[in-house]
Amino acid sequence: MAKVTRDDVARLAGTSTAVVSYVINNGPRPVAPATRERVLAAIAELGYRPDRVAQAMASRRTDLIGMIVPDARQPFFAEMAHAVEQAAAERGKMVLVGNSDYRDEREVHYLRAFLGMRVSGLILVSQGPSERAAAEIEAWDARVVLLHERPEAIDDVAVVTDDVGGAQLATRHLLEHGNAYVACLGGTESTPVVGDPVADHIEGWRRAMQEAGRPTEGRLFHAPYNRYDAYQVALTLLSGPDRPPAIFCSTDDQAIGVLRAARELRIDVPGELAVAGFDDVKEAGLTDPPLTTVFSDRPAMARAAVDLVLDDSLRVSGSRRERLKQFPSALVVRRSCGCGEPTVTAR
Repeated sequence: MAKVTRDDVARLAGTSTAVVSYVINNGPRPVAPATRERVLAAIAELGYRPDRVAQAMASRRTDLIGMIVPDARQPFFAEMAHAVEQAAAERGKMVLVGNSDYRDEREVHYLRAFLGMRVSGLILVSQGPSERAAAEIEAWDARVVLLHERPEAIDDVAVVTDDVGGAQLATRHLLEHGNAYVACLGGTESTPVVGDPVADHIEGWRRAMQEAGRPTEGRLFHAPYNRYDAYQVALTLLSGPDRPPAIFCSTDDQAIGVLRAARELRIDVPGELAVAGFDDVKEAGLTDPPLTTVFSDRPAMARAAVDLVLDDSLRVSGSRRERLKQFPSALVVRRSCGCGEPTVTAR
């Protein structure tokens, strides 16, 4: 059976091969809806399959978007990667995901691999400033969008949430419940002080405490971002003589670990300990008690990142501030803070 070609599709649809190409590639020129439907019907009837390798060689770009995350096992990054995949599919693209495991050498490995595949663009969730990653991006002249955080070493367009403001909302809310102070479970001791969301969560916690006239010294505790290690840290913290009355956790995964430790130690939450997190992952509403946390609009952030990485017209030059797209955060109130009825408070 002869291979179906683009010419065959054009003849059946009554149009040119260029128009068939515009439909298959979603551009670069618009196609009238009725014509698009004829082309798609012809493709379906003939069973035409575009040669993606040939297309990539001709355009020097594939229909792939590379995405590098620190750890897709963590709920926040898993949900973000899924949102990016959905947004990319709407643009006719597929997503390749690599895990850096919070290690510079792994991040550089995936940068080289994805850019060598001639991906259409790269969405990078980079934990901390990486001079090597910045050098790779510059060497390849890559189309890169930073998502979730903006390392100082990489000056590219970024899509983030209001991490400082969201942390302030959560900390203020815990203080409004009458807690003498709020402890903070931040990142590890190696967490960058600039450009990292967790560093911004700590800054928001500090600002809210200072506004309320509460000292912060000795009330910041370090823990990895995942629930398992945070659980171990919480066991020690909550077993000590200076157990805090409230804890703001820089991630929901950490907060889930704290809730598990409190249950094991038979500490009543929220009666004896109020807890709040950040991210509003899906599990936050299923913990016992349900977790008060800060919401970030991951689907909207994912769509913005995909649009930016694919559309050169949106990747305008300008100051660092002008190249930053920040989404607002909102407080999602559940029972772990001491409230009875769930509510949402916008920043």
